[in-house]
Amino acid sequence: MEALYYTHEGERVRCGLCAHHCLIAKSHRGRCGSRYYDGEKLLALNAGQCTSAALDPIEKKPLIYFHPGSLIISLGSWGCNFTCPFCQNWTISQEEAPSREMTPQDAAALAKRYVPQGNIGLAYTYNEPTLSYEFILPTAKLIKEIGLCNVMVSNGYIAAAPRQELLPYIDAWNIDLKGFSERFYQKMCGASLRPVLETIEAAAAVSHIEVTTLIIPGENDSPEEMDAEARWLAAISPDLPLHLSRYFPRWHWTAPATPMATLQKLRAVASQYLHFVHLGNV
Repeated sequence: MEALYYTHEGERVRCGLCAHHCLIAKSHRGRCGSRYYDGEKLLALNAGQCTSAALDPIEKKPLIYFHPGSLIISLGSWGCNFTCPFCQNWTISQEEAPSREMTPQDAAALAKRYVPQGNIGLAYTYNEPTLSYEFILPTAKLIKEIGLCNVMVSNGYIAAAPRQELLPYIDAWNIDLKGFSERFYQKMCGASLRPVLETIEAAAAVSHIEVTTLIIPGENDSPEEMDAEARWLAAISPDLPLHLSRYFPRWHWTAPATPMATLQKLRAVASQYLHFVHLGNV
């Protein structure tokens, strides 16, 4: 289907969905792989394509302080605007994975069907969900209409205008703050830090939010970087929950798993500023 948020610039189009603002030539895709210019329109190739669906505990998102003990239908598609070499879901984030078609009406009906089992709504997750914007926006509106919740599990790399349009329909976010330096974001993610911080600030102003940082040995595990991250988050609110997640070797990254001693040390650093710091994937 035709993508939202793009403009024509001569023979190319400028995508306005994420902070990369890709300039895309005819017969080419943006950096995410999911947006394609056919010479007339920018197409959202993954719109309505579902690669994964599961009924998960809300704590798995991870969201510990949003309807604790409940379940939520988790949906994923394919594509990502980051290129993290340690990606846990690289088979759907970095490849055009097998999928089945799903309309917003299908998704809302699925969420409603599982309410008797404890489902509270839909979580958009697994790959980078903001790339399914053309599917998520109408779906989230339907979910709100039937009195259920919308959850985004995202890297936060969405541009300001589409973010502002989506925010009123999202009840909770878990945002991956991959690290707290521009060096880390450029080296590991092929992205920049500032747009992620802007999304955290915007989401925290109107929604429940929890933040996750995957701790990569030798890359973002210094006490100094964690001190800076925790102080920045605490300036938003000292009650903002932070999840420090343990890395294990995945995809292209083969460094040994994060030592537990490192996680415990960083939790102590962050706890100087934040009231709720949790260790995950341990």
